[in-house]
Amino acid sequence: MYAIIATGGKQYKVAEGDIIKVEKLNAEAGSEVKFDVIAINNDSDMLCGDAVANSSVTANVIGDGKEKKVVVYKYKRKTGYHKKNGHRQPFTKVEIKAINA
Repeated sequence: MYAIIATGGKQYKVAEGDIIKVEKLNAEAGSEVKFDVIAINNDSDMLCGDAVANSSVTANVIGDGKEKKVVVYKYKRKTGYHKKNGHRQPFTKVEIKAINA
C-alpha cells in the first residue's frame, strides 16, 4: 500500500516506514504532522478524488537540515560580467508512520 501526498508544491510517493526529505516545515523534531493525500493504492485498486477526501498521512518529524550547495554562475561574454552565487535549500526529514484511508 502506498499513497501520493502533496507538500511544498511537490508530490511524493510514500509507504509506511519511509523516510523522506520535504520542503521546510514549521514543526519541531519529534512532533507529528499530517499531509494531504492525492491518491492511494491499496494493492487492488487506485483511489483518488472524492474517494480520498477524508484520508491523511501521518508522519513524525526527525529533524531539519540543508541540502548540498547548488552553485549558480552567470556569465556574459565580451563584457567581463561574471556572477557566482550559491544556494542551500532547507528541508525537513520526516518518517511516515501511517496511511489513514
